[in-house]
Amino acid sequence: MITWEELERIAQGCHRCRLAEKRHNVVLGTGDRNADVMFVGEGPGYYEDMQGEPFVGAAGQLLDKMLMAIDLSRKDVYIANIVKCRPPANRDPLPDEQNLCINYLRSQYMLIRPKIIVCLGRIAAKAMITQDFLISRDRGKWYYKKGVWFMATFHPSALLRDESKKKYAWEDMKSLRDKIKEVQNENRQ
Repeated sequence: MITWEELERIAQGCHRCRLAEKRHNVVLGTGDRNADVMFVGEGPGYYEDMQGEPFVGAAGQLLDKMLMAIDLSRKDVYIANIVKCRPPANRDPLPDEQNLCINYLRSQYMLIRPKIIVCLGRIAAKAMITQDFLISRDRGKWYYKKGVWFMATFHPSALLRDESKKKYAWEDMKSLRDKIKEVQNENRQ
């Protein structure tokens, strides 16, 4: 199995797709490498590219507040993205870019072995839950795949653009809090 050091070295040297051409930093992930909960977004934005860490801009600040609302912090979870380099003009990562990058996320998953994965937005949900996922229809639903619980909620940047969605995201976060307790209770038995 790959080590964190090997994964970081390989990702830093990656030039498999066009996203590497203009990146400042590879944005692999951050947080607890032994976390029970992993959050996955679509890809880094401007501030993430500049700092080399996921979710550090306005969407990241909102994610921090969402975590705090259910008594979590960044140090309690692991946060990553489908693609590790910023798409130009913050466009959605294209399918070929996602396909070329997804093995980095798979390696992160294998190293962390989370019990719960929360997909932030439709792109992550389509890549990780099912291709026919619709965020407006399927967000907040739990899926059990290969021993891991998956759920998707609105991406924090979508909540910044449309505050009417925040009430649904809050319901999803409460559901996450309940699922964490459920998984912890199962582990004790």
